[in-house]
Amino acid sequence: MKDNILYIVIPCYNEEEMLPITYKALKSKMESLIKSKKISKESKVVFVNDGSKDKTWEIITNLHKKDKMINGINLSRNKGHQNALLAGLLTVKNECDIAISMDADLQDDINAIDKFIDEYKHGSEIVYGVRSSRKKDFWFKRVTAEGFYKFMKLMGVDIIFNHADYRLMSNRVLNDLAGFKEVNLFLRGIFPLIGYRNSIVEYERHERVAGKSKYPLKKMLSFAFEGITSFSIKPLSLVLNLGLIIMIISILVMIYCLIVKLLGYTVAGWTFITISIWFLGGLQMLALGIVGKYVGKIYSEVKARPRFIVQEYLNK
Repeated sequence: MKDNILYIVIPCYNEEEMLPITYKALKSKMESLIKSKKISKESKVVFVNDGSKDKTWEIITNLHKKDKMINGINLSRNKGHQNALLAGLLTVKNECDIAISMDADLQDDINAIDKFIDEYKHGSEIVYGVRSSRKKDFWFKRVTAEGFYKFMKLMGVDIIFNHADYRLMSNRVLNDLAGFKEVNLFLRGIFPLIGYRNSIVEYERHERVAGKSKYPLKKMLSFAFEGITSFSIKPLSLVLNLGLIIMIISILVMIYCLIVKLLGYTVAGWTFITISIWFLGGLQMLALGIVGKYVGKIYSEVKARPRFIVQEYLNK
């Protein structure tokens, strides 16, 4: 049986400081895997430049020139992490037997790749890399990150707990992934929808050794909201239910006010009315915002614009 061709796909945005370090680490890992007959000599590392403003693409180009194990994909403009990752996976899907996606910061333990391949050879079409713990995270990051996964589950999204975008996919899975045409991408939610036999490999996440994180709190919150509204309509149901509850409370308050008036009591009511107006006004704005977000997503989807444009592919 021939060795499997592995492509490691890595989205990059302004990673000029990290790329030389990442290259050396993955070069060593790939050579080790080839030597142990786990993967084919035709295996590659594919860096996807997501419209970087620094020398990221220049570094990728130079690495490709000196080492044919390195391929490079240059997107025409910045399209975001999820689109850059998808661009890499769909570009290489016909060239490899298996692909592994990971970030350029080497926080994902590359030694877990051996276990990924073992799980694939045991029949898994998708292997999810899952953090074994979050002890190294600051308490706020740990609480918000774990809360994100729990909230996604509560909203009805099928998602792997503590799994980001470190995973192995078979060629069969990559071809099925191409059938998902949504513009609003949330890959962590898409892969469980594909199905097939899957497994989990736990690993310890490392600290970033160079460069800056591309996911500050604001971007993480935006990413979480994108994921929820892309895969769940429960927020709309919650708005409806909350509206019904407020309507019932309003009817009860109206009955109370009529009874008080008929009994001849003087009710100042200014505080109550003011609070009610502000509360109901805020509720209406929240409801309109949630509905508007879904309408905006429909607007993006029906235009069906390209999710990415590959300007250049260095593969020879």
